[in-house]
Amino acid sequence: QVQLRESGGGSVQAGDSLRLSCAASGRAFGAFAMGWFRQPPGKEREFVAHISVSGATVQYADSVKGRITISRDNPLGTMFLQMNSLKSEDTATYYCAANEHSHYGSDWEGAYGYWGQGTQVTVAS
Repeated sequence: QVQLRESGGGSVQAGDSLRLSCAASGRAFGAFAMGWFRQPPGKEREFVAHISVSGATVQYADSVKGRITISRDNPLGTMFLQMNSLKSEDTATYYCAANEHSHYGSDWEGAYGYWGQGTQVTVAS
């Protein structure tokens, strides 16, 4: 079991930056590939980024490439999502998730067995 808690969301203007954090407790954080997903208002949850167990391999959704960076600090037990040049379409609830069955992670939410409660990001245009 691992417990995940997101933080860092808020209301910002288009073009601003935010840094989301996902703090893990319970089982060793370094045993899990991790991912970020988001759910825009009235839409399905969608993939944002994932990162491998070591942090060496990352993947991003096309919609966020070049603006968002995923990273992790295994000793600290925390994953981050640095979001720059935010757009109104980035408005969503952001969730972190842990995947214990894959070293690299996945863009499929079904691969993740553990989820945080989410943090809201609102970007005003």
